[in-house]
Formats: sequence, structure tokens, C-alpha cells
Amino acid sequence: MVHELKARFNLKHLLKATGLPKSVYYYHRQSISRVCPDETLKSQIQKVYHAHKGRYGYRRITLTLRLSGMSVNHKRVQRLMCELGLKSKVRPKRYKSYKGEVGRIAPDLVQRKFTADKPNQKWVTDVTEFKVGEQKVYLSPVIDLFNQEVVSYEVRKSVTLPLVTDMLRKAIGKLRPNEMPIIHSDQGWQYQNRAYQRQMREKGLPQSMSRKGNCLDNAVAENFFAILKTEMYHNEVFKSADELIENIKEYIDYYNTKRIKLKLKGLSPIDYRNQALLAA
Repeated sequence: MVHELKARFNLKHLLKATGLPKSVYYYHRQSISRVCPDETLKSQIQKVYHAHKGRYGYRRITLTLRLSGMSVNHKRVQRLMCELGLKSKVRPKRYKSYKGEVGRIAPDLVQRKFTADKPNQKWVTDVTEFKVGEQKVYLSPVIDLFNQEVVSYEVRKSVTLPLVTDMLRKAIGKLRPNEMPIIHSDQGWQYQNRAYQRQMREKGLPQSMSRKGNCLDNAVAENFFAILKTEMYHNEVFKSADELIENIKEYIDYYNTKRIKLKLKGLSPIDYRNQALLAA
């Protein structure tokens, strides 16, 4: 009240009338004008969180802030996110394509060694399912184990063979003459199909398969699906399968070019690949 009336009346008279000591008045006036030290950080946290549509948790937000030049502790970011009510999303279940042995089974050449020394050395692939009302949508990507980039993909309303054969054709089309990546999958019927296997034989590409019933043998592909569904699909509402398909395409572009990964030194998959190629 004294602060508001100060523009109209003498401060000395206001303090006398209210019985407020001068030192107490100045202390509270400074407190009012002082910005909470967490307010600026909260604003930056909200900016990053909403820019990535709630897909970043406290670890990835911390790294983003550090890359922008801010010195901040991850525990502080986690605390402030809790105060702001900002939470990353949870992961749903995955689609399984195994229907029993229908063709030739390949050995597991990857053996859960989900790393590569250079691009296009090891690829993994799988199929996942989405649902919009009564309509289903299927996604089939190829992921490079060097930087977990989605090399190519197909997304369609049916789970017929071209879903994987067209995806593989596009991925193979990006290879240089001397590049022959191992292509690893589960034992889904698509990967046992003769047409799919013939595509790899014609290019001399080794085929690898997970052991039956061992989902961890293809953990990178399953982790990508979990991330995608958590950040783009789960708890979202889509009017149609076509709208969902467009959102999947948009997300994959975002995932490859903008979404940073802690294991890639805070870079997106494509930025990490480009950096590695420049250093080679």
C-alpha cells in the first residue's frame, strides 16, 4: 500500500501513518522487484518442452539447455519440471509379426551387438501397428545401428509384403557400391518370404534374424517404435488413418534431423552421421 501511495504522498508521512520502519519498507520493495532465480530457467524449460511437443524428459531438456550455453544441473531441471507439471510420455505395447515358420530362417549375425563403426554397416528392421478407430496402419522402417537413423521406411494401411519389400528397395538404393550392411530382423513372415530374401541375395547383403521369442535380439527397432508411439501416437487423437500417416512421416523427419540423442553426444542422427563423415 505504501509503495502504491508513494507517487502521491511523501514517503516519510506514509511510513509514520502506517508505523512501518523505513528499513522494513526498503527490504520488501527490493523483494518485490527481485526476480525468482528459477523463473528464467522455468521459462527456458517450458520453451524446450513445448517446442518438442512434450517428447523430452528432464535429461534431454538438460542437455539441450547445456548445448545452448546454460550451466544447469539435471536434478534442478527435474525438480522444476515437477513444479511445472511437465512430464514426458509413457510407452505402449508393440505389434508382433511372428506367425510360425513359413520360410527359411537366417542365423543371428548381430548377437545383440547394437553398435557399428560406420554408417551402413548394420541395419535393423521390424514392423509395428497403429490403430485409428477400426482402421489399422503399419510402419516398416530400416534403422542404421551406427546412428539409429531411419534410413528408409514405408507406412501403409495394410500389412502386405510390399510394405517391407518396397522399404528394402528404397534403402538399398541409398547404398554405395562397396556398402553391404547386415540386415537384421525378427522371424516375422515377411522376412522369411522368398521375394524379400531374394532382394538381399541379389545385392549380396547378409540376412540376420533374432531367435524366436527373444525380443531383446532386436531391441533397437523395438526401442524406436516405443519412442515414436510415446512421443507421437500415445494419448493423441487422430481423425483418420491418413492423418496418422502424415504425422508419422512428420515425426520420422523430426526424429532424424532434430531430435537429439544422449548417446550421440547431444546430436540428431543425421547431424551425428554428417559429423562422423567429415572427420573420416
